[in-house]
Amino acid sequence: MIRTRWFEIEPDMAAYTVAWVLAVLASLVHLWVKRAEYAQAYRGYVAFLFAPWKFAFFALATATITVMAPYTTDHTWDRIDAPMMATLAYLSAAWAMGVLYRWRRTPPAHIAVALCLWMLSASWCYDGYLLFRDGGYPMTWWSNILASSVLYIIVGLVWNLDIRPQRGATFAFMEPVWLLPPAPGTTARVLLWVLPFAVLGTASLLYFVDWESARLLRGR
Repeated sequence: MIRTRWFEIEPDMAAYTVAWVLAVLASLVHLWVKRAEYAQAYRGYVAFLFAPWKFAFFALATATITVMAPYTTDHTWDRIDAPMMATLAYLSAAWAMGVLYRWRRTPPAHIAVALCLWMLSASWCYDGYLLFRDGGYPMTWWSNILASSVLYIIVGLVWNLDIRPQRGATFAFMEPVWLLPPAPGTTARVLLWVLPFAVLGTASLLYFVDWESARLLRGR
């Protein structure tokens, strides 16, 4: 057991933590050094990501899970890690899913960065926060990778939903030209395809609600 002023951690988890921290730092340095290359390769991503319906959906979902966090059966979920993971997923999942799908025409370094951002959002930010919040590495780290990765993939798919002329509903990364803003008049049609994902996500969140705790807290 390794003990510091802030936390205690097993040697194998300490090694794992050092490895992912270095991976994140290396990715950030790479993104900074190659920022012109990424800006050229993924020109249009900001407009693609901040389409009004996507930002509104993100804001509503993030507000919901942040409010719900104290009322769930998962003690690792609070009003810090819930919006933190949601924000990182919003910013990176659409790009990561597209890069991984288009791997044959994508530089290996870009794929490595996409995987690192995936893990940072779905696992590592959660692990690091709970390590300092609770003083030990979370026992849920492995199960969280699996559960949060499923949600990360769903977010990446939803943000890539698009309506293309002569093709209809599709995932934008499957098209020859990927990062395009939504075509005029297509938002309502896209939202019809988003609805099943929204219902599935809402149902999964409600499963974790501790209804008795919520009732008692409301009655204070």
